[in-house]
Amino acid sequence: MFSFRNFCLRLGNVQLGQDVSVCGRGWIYGRGRLEIGDATWLSPGVVFYTHADVAIAIGSRCDIGPAVEFVTGSHEIGDANRRAGQGTAAGIVVGDGCWIGSGARVLGGVSIGNGAVVAAGAVVTRDVPANVLVAGVPARVKKELA
Repeated sequence: MFSFRNFCLRLGNVQLGQDVSVCGRGWIYGRGRLEIGDATWLSPGVVFYTHADVAIAIGSRCDIGPAVEFVTGSHEIGDANRRAGQGTAAGIVVGDGCWIGSGARVLGGVSIGNGAVVAAGAVVTRDVPANVLVAGVPARVKKELA
């Protein structure tokens, strides 16, 4: 495990807060902005698909499970000649204190509220309120948390 303690690190478009823990390999694709807040934990295999036009912002004190993917890019539906039409991009915001379970996928345009939990394997396609548990494909609120 590699931990950034007591300082902020800025490398190009990546900004890491204090005490961020990177626990094994992970990947950052693209030239977009990535911000990770203080005391956030990144498990092995976390992948960020960034885009130059939008940002991914992960809050402080978050726990991101193994093999979680953040995907900012997509496509409009094209005509029959090529269904993946014009490319699109939308940012992602994860609030403070969130837990995102193993293998979850968070798609562009999504905001996850403070203290939310995303169950393992969930696909988050729309905003998640604060202090709830979401699960499933697509992710839906299963429980309100105290």
